[in-house]
Amino acid sequence: MANPSSLPLHERITRKNTIQRAFDLILLFLLFSLLVYRIASLNNHGFTWLLAFMCESWFTFLWLLTISTKWNQVEYKTYPDRLSQRVPELPPVDMFVTTADPMLEPPIITVNTVISLLAVDYPANKLACYVSDDGGSPLTFFSLVEASKFAKLWVPFCKKYNIPTRAPFRYFSSESVSSSKNYSSEFKQEWKRMKEEYDELCRKIEEAVQKSKPCDLTGDFAVFSNIERKNHPSIIKVIWENKEGLFNGLPHLVYISREKRPKHPHHYKAGAMNALTRISGVMTNAPFMLNVDCDMFANNPQIVFHSMCLFLGIENERDCAFVQSPQIFYDGLKDDPFGNQYFVLQETMSRGMAGIQAAMYQGTNCFHRRKVIYGLSPDESEAKMRNLSSINGTGINYNFVTCFLLILFSCCDLCLHVLHYFCLLGKFIEKGLDKNFGNSMDFTKSTAETFSGWKVKTDRSNNLSSFLEAARQVAACEYEYSTSWGTKVGWIYGSTTEDILTGMKIHARGWGSVFCTPDPPAFQGCAPSSGLTTMNPNEEMVHGPSRNPFQ
Repeated sequence: MANPSSLPLHERITRKNTIQRAFDLILLFLLFSLLVYRIASLNNHGFTWLLAFMCESWFTFLWLLTISTKWNQVEYKTYPDRLSQRVPELPPVDMFVTTADPMLEPPIITVNTVISLLAVDYPANKLACYVSDDGGSPLTFFSLVEASKFAKLWVPFCKKYNIPTRAPFRYFSSESVSSSKNYSSEFKQEWKRMKEEYDELCRKIEEAVQKSKPCDLTGDFAVFSNIERKNHPSIIKVIWENKEGLFNGLPHLVYISREKRPKHPHHYKAGAMNALTRISGVMTNAPFMLNVDCDMFANNPQIVFHSMCLFLGIENERDCAFVQSPQIFYDGLKDDPFGNQYFVLQETMSRGMAGIQAAMYQGTNCFHRRKVIYGLSPDESEAKMRNLSSINGTGINYNFVTCFLLILFSCCDLCLHVLHYFCLLGKFIEKGLDKNFGNSMDFTKSTAETFSGWKVKTDRSNNLSSFLEAARQVAACEYEYSTSWGTKVGWIYGSTTEDILTGMKIHARGWGSVFCTPDPPAFQGCAPSSGLTTMNPNEEMVHGPSRNPFQ
């Protein structure tokens, strides 16, 4: 019997698609035959035939690219139950939720997404959830405050009874236990209580939506008085803080509305994601980050474990810069007449791209390595343990010197203080980082930690409130000036489809990526209900990259 600690965390399985390959080749043969026919009879038909030949040549070329992309389709089978045997301490994860307009994106949908993330099966002291509200709406903040109160009851309930669906609106719409004999009386009683609490949450949010102001703008809400949607200072509120670092408690929950001014470009979602990255870097600085849209709730409570199986179990980390999960929609129309389930894209193209180590970044449902988002290449990542000079240009082998002094001084407590002061040499590392990442000392220090790969244990993750001032600094609209944010660092600017440009930039540095398709699906969202609403995101997907192809 194999040693449990030696078993792999995941398997890479090649899908059998012989019939599909045969069909693709037959179609390619027919296309080439048509081109040969056009050339052979070109003299008899003149310009019209030539024009048809050029068009068909282009379609043949596109079909050839399509075949090559989906030829070798793979999927990854993960084993979350083996993580505890292979990994002594799980890494922290920062979770990002983005929303922009409470009228277009109802707060109850955002709230359900946030609650589903807070309730995932992962140590609560390893998680932090940051919600970016680009609309600066007191309604969104009010909804999150009320949701945090409900989450304190909902999260223990889910983990106690192993509830499969952690988004309450989906759970209560599909589950009915009142007449079932398969549940204990204790569960039925708690289920009824949770249903009443959720109905009360919905009522409060619905009443707030109907008002011009969701509540009196005093206390924590005073900052929302007299602000404009596109003209306001940074607003950062720690809604809930897991100060005790409880394993089974409620993860941190932070509300963020970055500073916006009329004469400063905000770069849409890419700008919001970069602000989230910097703020979380100052506060918790987890080595992995998850980003989801406000309408994509966590459908599989084990998704963080599944992703960690890929990040931590892969042989070479250069093959896994990010882990992308597909966009799956519930309540779609039968037979998908508008194509908004993206079946071909998810089932064939994405799996095929994963087969060539290049799963496409889709802008949501994606786990990232923080150092990759910071612009680190695979070669720099591999060199960091040997010499950090490749990053900061100081020429000092900091890791070697630190390890040497650690051995030398570890024999006495007094000398450990000497080692502590020697760590001030880390400022050598910080020099050069401010040119790319900005002039925040707190963020520069966290960036140096990320690049070095140290597992430094500080009170950062359990004391978020003490970093609020530093967080406001990095959320300022002028912070990115004269830095590499949006060009070499973070989400890339220059297109409304920041996901495609960012993914291409990551792959261009030499990183690979993985397509994660657990069962049940990792995330789910509401499917567009009409052809027009389907066409809007499709138009952005097609035309977005072409607006700045040389970014």
